[in-house]
Amino acid sequence: MRALPARDILGVRVDGTSYGDACDRIWAWTESGTPAYVVAANVHVIMTAYWNRAFRRVLRRAALVTPDGMPLVLGLRWLGLTGQGRVYGPDLMLAWCQRAARAGLPIYLYGGSEATLAQLRVNLSDWFPDLKIAGSHAPPFRSLTPAEDIVDRQRIQASGAKVVLVGLGCPKQEHWMARQVSHLPLVMIGVGAAFSFHSGTVAQAPRWMMGCSLEWLYRLGREPRRLWRRYLINNPAFMLLFGLQLLRQRLGLASSQP
Repeated sequence: MRALPARDILGVRVDGTSYGDACDRIWAWTESGTPAYVVAANVHVIMTAYWNRAFRRVLRRAALVTPDGMPLVLGLRWLGLTGQGRVYGPDLMLAWCQRAARAGLPIYLYGGSEATLAQLRVNLSDWFPDLKIAGSHAPPFRSLTPAEDIVDRQRIQASGAKVVLVGLGCPKQEHWMARQVSHLPLVMIGVGAAFSFHSGTVAQAPRWMMGCSLEWLYRLGREPRRLWRRYLINNPAFMLLFGLQLLRQRLGLASSQP
C-alpha cells in the first residue's frame, strides 16, 4: 500500500487521507493481522499533545492520524495538501461499519455507558442489517487497574472481533489504544463522541456549521460548562501557535518542538 502524504502540525504527524483510503488501510491491517490504532485528530487532540510529551508519543505510534477537525484540514491545505478533506471520527465510524457489514467483519464497541451502547447497537443494526457486532463493553469512567485491562482484552479477543471502535474521549481513548496495541492482534479506531452522536444521546452540529468550521460553537452552546476550556483556550492557542509555525516555515526556521 502506498505511503501516505503527511504534514507536521505542532509536533504531530497528521496524514493526508480520505474515508475510502482509511477504510482500505484498516481492511489491509485486519487481513494481515497487523495490530494498529487510528486517531481522529482535532484541535483538542493536537493541543493536548502540544502540552503533554507523553501523549505526543502516543500519537506518533498511531498507524493513521486523520484530520478530524476543519482547522486541521485547513492546516494541511496551507501546508501543501491542497485537496485534503475532513476525515471526521463519527463519519469514519459509519464508513467502517458499512465496509465491515459488506465484508462480514465483526466489530466491538468499547466505551460510553451501558444505556448508550444499548441504543447504539439498535441504531447500527437498523442502519447496517448485515453488521456483526461481536460485543460491547462500557468500562468505568475512572482509570482502569492492570487486572481490569487484562479482563477487557480477554473479553475483546474472545468475541472474535477484528476491529474495536473506541469511544472514550481524548486523551483517554488514545492512551488506552496505545496500551493495548502490543497485546491485541486487531485494529482499534478512536472515534471520540461518535457513540453519543450515533446513539442519539448528544445532538450533532448541523452539517453547514461543520463545513464552516463552526461545530465548536454549536457544541460549546450545548455543553458550555464541560467544553468552555477546550474551545475558548485551546482554539485561540492553536491559531496562535500554528500561525507561528507557518511563519517559521516561511522564514526557513526549524521548529523547536521536541
